[in-house]
Amino acid sequence: MSQVVFQTARLFARCIRATDTGALHAVYGDADAMRWVGDGQPITRTECDRWIEVTLNNYRTRGYGMFVLLDRGSGDVVGFCGLVHPDGQAEAEIKYALHRSFWGQGLATEAAAALIAYAADTLGIDYVIATVAPENRASRRVLMKAGMHPGAIRNNDDGTVTEVFEWRK
Repeated sequence: MSQVVFQTARLFARCIRATDTGALHAVYGDADAMRWVGDGQPITRTECDRWIEVTLNNYRTRGYGMFVLLDRGSGDVVGFCGLVHPDGQAEAEIKYALHRSFWGQGLATEAAAALIAYAADTLGIDYVIATVAPENRASRRVLMKAGMHPGAIRNNDDGTVTEVFEWRK
């Protein structure tokens, strides 16, 4: 599954491979990049390997998961973007993270908008959510520019608050 899954003017997405551990760790092992993701802690290479296993299983069971984002010009890995169902949640949830050298260029917005179009047009998904810390202004902007709208506020068990963004076909 190395073919292009979706593309934009500057990016293309392909399925994750078992050999993507290094690229995954370059993004998800970066403390700044992970500040707003999950528990805010970078993940280890071993956790990256496990993450790839879960993603490959999602491809088999759901037909989608997280994808590698590559620069169309250079072929360099820009980051990752995809649809997941954390803890078995019913709704498909957009997740994305970019290598810090690609921040501030509008690439996350470009990828998120293309992913939503792929979800709707190819996968037949008509409702997608994204979760974000209300203080994460950059990610909130990405989601709004990608066509999502603020929805519910979740009060988490750990005392934090999460804002849910929604997209409906």
